[in-house]
Amino acid sequence: MSLALAARLARRDLRGGLRGFWVLLTCLALGVAAIAAVGSVRAAIQAGLTAQGAVLLGGDAEVQLTYRFATLPERDWLEDRAVTVSEIVDFRSMAVVGQGDASERALTQVKGVDAAWPLLGQAVLDPPMPLAQALGATPQGLPGGVMAPLLADRLGLSPGDVFRLGTQDFVLTARLVSEPDAGAASFGFGPRTLVLREALADSDLLGAGTLYDSNYRLALPQGTDLDALRADWRAAFPDSGARWRDSRRGAPGIDSFVDRIGAFLVLVGLTGLAVGGVGVSAAVRAHLARKTETIAVLKTFGASGRTIFQIYLLQIGAVTAIGVAAGLILGALLPLALAPLLTARLPVPAVFGVYPGPLAQAAVYGVLTAFIFALWPLARTRRIRAATLFRDADASGGGWPERRYLVMIVAALIALVGAAALFSGLWRLTLGMAGGVLAAFVVLAGAATLVRRAAGAGARLARRRPALRLALAAIGGPRSEALSVILSLGLGLTVLAAVGQVSSNLRQAIATELPERAPSYFFLDIQPDQLDPFLIRLRDDPLVGDVQTAPMLRGIVTQLNGRPAREVAGDHWVLRGDRGITYAATPPPGTQITRGDWWPQDYAGPPLVSLSEEIATEIGLDLGDTVTVNILGRDITATIANLRVVDFSDAGIGFVMALNPGALAGAPHTHIATVYADPAAEAQILRDLGNRFPNITAVPVAEAIDRASDALAGIAAAVAWAAGATLVTGFVVLIGAAAAGERARVYEAAILKTLGASRALILGSFALRQALMGAAAGLVALLGGGLAGWAVSRFVMDVPYRFDMGSALPIVVGGIAATVVAGLAFAWRPLAARPAQVLRAQD
Repeated sequence: MSLALAARLARRDLRGGLRGFWVLLTCLALGVAAIAAVGSVRAAIQAGLTAQGAVLLGGDAEVQLTYRFATLPERDWLEDRAVTVSEIVDFRSMAVVGQGDASERALTQVKGVDAAWPLLGQAVLDPPMPLAQALGATPQGLPGGVMAPLLADRLGLSPGDVFRLGTQDFVLTARLVSEPDAGAASFGFGPRTLVLREALADSDLLGAGTLYDSNYRLALPQGTDLDALRADWRAAFPDSGARWRDSRRGAPGIDSFVDRIGAFLVLVGLTGLAVGGVGVSAAVRAHLARKTETIAVLKTFGASGRTIFQIYLLQIGAVTAIGVAAGLILGALLPLALAPLLTARLPVPAVFGVYPGPLAQAAVYGVLTAFIFALWPLARTRRIRAATLFRDADASGGGWPERRYLVMIVAALIALVGAAALFSGLWRLTLGMAGGVLAAFVVLAGAATLVRRAAGAGARLARRRPALRLALAAIGGPRSEALSVILSLGLGLTVLAAVGQVSSNLRQAIATELPERAPSYFFLDIQPDQLDPFLIRLRDDPLVGDVQTAPMLRGIVTQLNGRPAREVAGDHWVLRGDRGITYAATPPPGTQITRGDWWPQDYAGPPLVSLSEEIATEIGLDLGDTVTVNILGRDITATIANLRVVDFSDAGIGFVMALNPGALAGAPHTHIATVYADPAAEAQILRDLGNRFPNITAVPVAEAIDRASDALAGIAAAVAWAAGATLVTGFVVLIGAAAAGERARVYEAAILKTLGASRALILGSFALRQALMGAAAGLVALLGGGLAGWAVSRFVMDVPYRFDMGSALPIVVGGIAATVVAGLAFAWRPLAARPAQVLRAQD
């Protein structure tokens, strides 16, 4: 009966409209829309990857081998089960134009294909022509090849020009606009060059031990059981070291990246929704303040505290439903409206539509957030007394809510964090961000208290500056807006400040400090008989500071302590793909062994391995444990003899695993080298070594670092945009706070005018008040963002930290501008009000 009565009264009260709820509606709609839009885009990409999985992979299934081609039995097995088999080889090399000192060269990712490629889709060429014509024999008697436009422009090539891969000349016949299976390719440091596999036979680029992958794409009969086919391969060739993929996850790397970055951005969006929660709480408090007399009347006529609570809970619930629905509609329509733009910009297919899953998740986030922030002021309505009608009593019902409501708030908070962790799949990150947001709220609230106290003390000292004194007194007074301003702006500004500091320090490290430690070049695929002349050329050059070399093979970690590696270490990055492996009879220079001992120089016993201490800790390995690595189809099980420090921060040679030489006896391999040289000598070194050893690949470290930093910059930009959405919500909260305080400012202005204050003085006081609160919010954000930037730079990026004032100043200026604009927007009515009318209305 009580609930039915409460529902009837709530419905009647809402007949007056939703004018007082615009802040609540806007905050919820913006927060829910941002989360729904990000989730919808992620779902669209995942749907595109699923629908186009076979095209992205280049077939129904793929078998990938490292450093070798399929053996005759393996090839027969594939052809017996597939309708068509396409063989592809993929590796890095140098594309060369010209001869001798006049030659130009650039790093490229080479793909050698057969006549069956592509099994699905088609390559787009400019000018358009059949692929067989583009890659076949040319009038010059040389095989044809196509290049990515970036590479062709870098080398100054046009169709008809000749370029060289290794020792083989090719004619550029067209530019490669797109390839259908680009999503299946691993990360490459150079633009694509496409040639026929058979044309590489005389290039000297696929010798024993060189770094290449061979991929066998399969077009399978309709209805083939992919899981059973994979199991059959594993049973037939258990030691092949092959990696198997199928069309259900045609681009697993892209799929995982999109899933993780999308989940991360949703979590960042939740911080915006948390800021919106501040607006929700403020809007509920303002609504209840307007309804104080109504509540008192209801209590006078015998309404219980429970009925009062239910009335306004139902009202806020109805308004929340409207705000969440508006956010869901906006979040669903926005990706559809931007679909043409997003489709053109995204490097992967996307199927845009309305996806219920992301919308449901956003709705859950919105409802729980509104409930958490609205329940506190709603619970205090039970304490509003009927005497409020007859006295100027405190309408807030002050104090803490009853314990049961606190329990409900905590339960809803746990549900919100649990839902975020469940939906994102990133438990640690979710818990970390939840703890960070909670800590940020506590710190920001504490900072607001300190600002109020400091303003109150400052007001007593600013006696000769009336505008400043009035501003400080207002900030430090009982109706101060400092808490809402610092909470609403502080979180978004803190995120922006942290992103700015991390980006600045990372760029600084890349631009100045890393080049001082990083080598000029990585050289790959140095054959054993080429190593001595290679070193002679470099060590005789006075402009070469240092040369470091190491033998190199690549292998796949298949077992840990006799168990499948993924059962032990999950999806650790060491288990994804193949890893670089070296061997050494003695510890390489600079080796820092933390536990165990290196094997004797003449050791000839069972295989031993030296493992990175950090990796061993992360996957739970210790001295005496075993690691099984598949190298060239052969499983090698080695016992961990020692753990050592592996530092990748200087971009030098670093191997997670190093074995004793006897463990890899007879295995074909090549060497890698890092060269530290004066910039003036780099071009000549590249020409000399490239002309003498055409099979060797040179990777300019600066270009590799630039590509990695570009990727990080893109992620930082995405986070900054998400933080920007948080700031928009915060600005709405600011406007709401200013609107809610307009009545108090009207009364304040009337009193000041009565005492002789001019409009200019009052306006200056209002502007100064807002500017001081904005500056306080900006300074608190700088402190929090600076600490977060230091922690990420120091412990995650492992780069030196230096506070960047260039990215800091806009944060403070932005905080001041936002609060001044929001405050002054509601200053004109107080300035225009006539004191007599205002003061008479208070009687």
